[in-house]
Amino acid sequence: MEEEIKAEFLKSGFTLDEEEEILKKCHTFCVNYCLHPSDIVSSWEVYYLNRQLDEPVVRDAEMDGFLGHLQNEQVGEGVKKDAGLHLYSFKDVDMVLDAEVEDTNNVILGTPTGKSEKHHLDIYDSSHKMKGNIYSSERKSKLVTPFGTRSNKFVVKFNIDNLPTTETAIEDHENPEDGIIKRIQPQKSCSLVVHRSGPEPGCRFLYDRIEDRFNVLENRIKKHATALVASSLYEEPMDPSIASQRSIFAVGMICCDGEGHLNDKSILLQSSVEHSGGQRVRLELNKLSLFSFFPGQVVGIKGNNPSGHCLIASELVDYIPLSIAADMDLPPAKKQALDDEIQATHLSSASTEITMIIAAGPFTTTDNLLFEPLSELLAYATRKSPQLLILLGPFIDSEHPQIKKGTVDLSFDDIFQSEVLRMVQDYLEYMGPSAQLVMIPSVRDAHHDFVFPQPAFDLDSLDVKHQITNLNNPGIFEADQVKIGCCTVDILKHLSGEEMSRHSVEGKPNDRLSRLATHILSQQSFYPLYPPAEGVPMDFSLAPEALQISSVPELLILPSDIKYFVKVLSVGGTSKGEEQMKRCVCINPGRLAKGEGGGTFVELKYQGSPDKMNASVISI
Repeated sequence: MEEEIKAEFLKSGFTLDEEEEILKKCHTFCVNYCLHPSDIVSSWEVYYLNRQLDEPVVRDAEMDGFLGHLQNEQVGEGVKKDAGLHLYSFKDVDMVLDAEVEDTNNVILGTPTGKSEKHHLDIYDSSHKMKGNIYSSERKSKLVTPFGTRSNKFVVKFNIDNLPTTETAIEDHENPEDGIIKRIQPQKSCSLVVHRSGPEPGCRFLYDRIEDRFNVLENRIKKHATALVASSLYEEPMDPSIASQRSIFAVGMICCDGEGHLNDKSILLQSSVEHSGGQRVRLELNKLSLFSFFPGQVVGIKGNNPSGHCLIASELVDYIPLSIAADMDLPPAKKQALDDEIQATHLSSASTEITMIIAAGPFTTTDNLLFEPLSELLAYATRKSPQLLILLGPFIDSEHPQIKKGTVDLSFDDIFQSEVLRMVQDYLEYMGPSAQLVMIPSVRDAHHDFVFPQPAFDLDSLDVKHQITNLNNPGIFEADQVKIGCCTVDILKHLSGEEMSRHSVEGKPNDRLSRLATHILSQQSFYPLYPPAEGVPMDFSLAPEALQISSVPELLILPSDIKYFVKVLSVGGTSKGEEQMKRCVCINPGRLAKGEGGGTFVELKYQGSPDKMNASVISI
């Protein structure tokens, strides 16, 4: 066959660069996809024209991209295009599957929510896709992917269980291979309230000026200083760059005097224009036994500057008192109304219980665009029936090999519509009106605006749009009066690469991940790092208030490439003990897909406080 392939290439005017390797790979392609030598050469001609290659030379370096092209061709065809053979469309596949399901003898418990009382196939399980029962898209049924052949599914990797064990779901495990799941009693629908403060879909972006950046940074410093003074714990800030023998209190932003990372010799404090004309002064940290700094962090420093060239720090204040933070942006007339509302909220939510599943993209493995991990996740959610399913981007990952190489035949919007949204809509239609879904985009989404803060998806065309809540990135919403903050930019990883810290030798071991997450709450910003990390399209003119965290949420969701975790953070408190600590559950669900295998997601049952919750990190 290799000789035939070579002859076909030569006949079409192509020469082979690394002949032996190329023929071996093309032979493998022919065997895997049941192609003739003439078919493989025809496919190469299409690939050659699409990629606009300069010379009619077949190179080994192009074989990976050519393989992706072949896979997409197989997906597009679905079946051999022989004469007289009917090509099935989406509607045909739906009708065939509906007929198959109606013929089954198994009975589904509960009340169906569709148009007729019929049996429901588990349309998401990848094991059934491999058998050819494909519902949502035109896929190659003979393909067996590394993800589909894995042995361990839904393994609990980490668990926090502060709730008594209860049986809340009725499931059928007698015959898991028949593709039939029994309907469980749907839980009570949760109420969702979105705090809108971000840019609107379709807005103009990346038109910010130097003035916009200056104003945002200056306002952060001034707001921080005002809050510390209003707490009556600290005096009015002074200019830290003026020589003085007595101790002073200054508020400013941490900066680096070069382009490298922070260190003891390169750390500077930039005060506000109001107090120092924006001057910077070097910080001396020898007297501090415990600190954690990163560029862009706004802090209060007690110390003295005897020479006028260096501020010798003796005390660090890296948070805003909670009692002041909640009222910073409110006019006096609204403060009493807010207090009454908070009190009523606590009384009404004392017995609140909410169940949710949280997953972050990528939602497909790097070897294909079949979205098998998403399919498996929806199958799990179908069995568990959570009140809320939270999906965080990227959905169409711009870092996916096939997306980066440009070997896909569909537009990014078409992939999002035909793959992701179709699965999501099927899930919501099957689960009924009680199911709720929250979707948050990512700056890595190839089909969405590349800007941060980022507008929400516009999904008004969906039939189940009333069950989908589209959130800005970052965004804050309330689910049954439980305040939840979300941000899909990997701020934890970015802070990890820029942070400089020192730990007390006599103190207890410091949890670095908790410390990184606490910075976000202490700085009251979803992205306090400045300058932003490379690849973050920060627009300082586009709703800068969208980055602000006015009060500590009960749940903070920060998906990251750093290892998954669920941690209870304590925020607030003073050395004088006058400020009560507030706790927040920070969740990093990990990535649902990692390479060619599955990743992790989080299943959570929350009953009003970290002492009454059950959180599990589950490997898919």
